[in-house]
Amino acid sequence: MNLNTPWRKTAATIYKKPLDSKILGSVEIDVSNLATYIKQQRALGNKITYTHFYMVATAKALATVVPEMNAYVKRGNIVSHEDIIATVSILLETGDMGSVKVPQAHKVSILDAEKVLAKKIVDTRNGKENKLMKMKDTMGNIPWPFRNMVYAIIKKITIDWGLEIPFLGLKASSFGSFVLSNVGTLGLDVAFPALLPSANVAFVLILGKPALKPWVVDEQVVAREVMTLSIAMDHRVADASHAGKLFQFYKKVIQDPKILEVV
Repeated sequence: MNLNTPWRKTAATIYKKPLDSKILGSVEIDVSNLATYIKQQRALGNKITYTHFYMVATAKALATVVPEMNAYVKRGNIVSHEDIIATVSILLETGDMGSVKVPQAHKVSILDAEKVLAKKIVDTRNGKENKLMKMKDTMGNIPWPFRNMVYAIIKKITIDWGLEIPFLGLKASSFGSFVLSNVGTLGLDVAFPALLPSANVAFVLILGKPALKPWVVDEQVVAREVMTLSIAMDHRVADASHAGKLFQFYKKVIQDPKILEVV
């Protein structure tokens, strides 16, 4: 068993003791209506999942409800992204975690999300997409301790100075607007997200595994499908009030997922 995969070696290089200011939070949400909607759509041949739903819902929220969260830090200032780009974590065939980027995610309908994301995943697994993935492999192949030096230089140029490295496809906003990861597909009920030091995103959203739980509806305890959402936010960009607006938007569209069918 190879413990030192490219990602593990890269992670060992870039992760340090937590020093940056961040906000962590989680909430349990009744997703029964959403679960029914997904089942109905899959019966019609639309293979949407919770990942597709939250990718689209989050992008729509950034476009309409909390545009303040569609921003990043550059040279000591908060700068709005020119686009809304979702970075979605995926499980690679090697067993490592990877990611795909979906530009203009706010212009993707829930019914088109599966096709859009599927194409990105296929391209990434075939090596046709995502310079960040290739950069991860390159970093993993650099011997230690030179790996630390190379990463420090790249971080200094892109994150600290806000400059671009064109031939590497790296800049201060390389990871897009937000990162989404569905750990529920891995069997985890809940997870506590981390802000990747080099990502420079406003927040990371984690989806837990939905499960039947006792829930109070109209003062009656009934069985409902419940999911835990967890979030880590860069406190330099966002406050708890922004997360509150975001989660309220989730609750709204979960009750009527058809809202996301309209671009």
